[in-house]
Amino acid sequence: MKDTFPSRFTGGAFVAAALMLWLGWFLLPVRIGTYLEPDVFGQIHDRFHYWIWMYRIHLFGMIVTVIALFALAALVADSPARVLVWPGAAVASSGMLVGALAAAFYYHHGAWGALTLAGKTPQEAQAFVEALRVDTEYVTCLTRFGRVFGGLGLVVLAWGIWRYRFLPACLGLVAGVIGLSAMALTMGLPDHLSLYLPVFHALAAWMLVMGVVIFRKGLSLASVARS
Repeated sequence: MKDTFPSRFTGGAFVAAALMLWLGWFLLPVRIGTYLEPDVFGQIHDRFHYWIWMYRIHLFGMIVTVIALFALAALVADSPARVLVWPGAAVASSGMLVGALAAAFYYHHGAWGALTLAGKTPQEAQAFVEALRVDTEYVTCLTRFGRVFGGLGLVVLAWGIWRYRFLPACLGLVAGVIGLSAMALTMGLPDHLSLYLPVFHALAAWMLVMGVVIFRKGLSLASVARS
């Protein structure tokens, strides 16, 4: 399959998702850590609309990632590769959606807190943060679930790429390393969520390369038929 609308759409979706994930992250003027801090709301308020739009771009990147993964699965729907690609894409997408829900918590409360606490005292900001403590603990669990199951889905998808070679095998190998790293870091060091950052950048880079390869060359489904 080469130079067709399905392959161009799929490749374009991977590229768009990677760029939105990166653009939103790099240009976000204020990054919220694992737990909300009282001083972050004033920083967000100072660049409120810009912060909102960069966060939205990042969130859209997560959802477009789901579109790209399912488009890839659709491309192999008539081949034996679907037995691995479909489950991998489904689980990885589920993980990404759960991660998007967790990110939306920080997006909403960051914006809400910035407006609510404008002109308020540091003590009121601290009380606001304390009131969100239990909810934040739950959201960190969602974050871990998203990363672990996103990684698991990526490992299965990587197996499909490696097994059937409808894309360069190195793309499957890299996807497998990224997926295993996501699972190992999240489950092995659950209290250090910031250590996931290199995995995030590796995932975005892999998606960008995937998109370019699929857009330019399509999928080698003839090799699947011989597998």
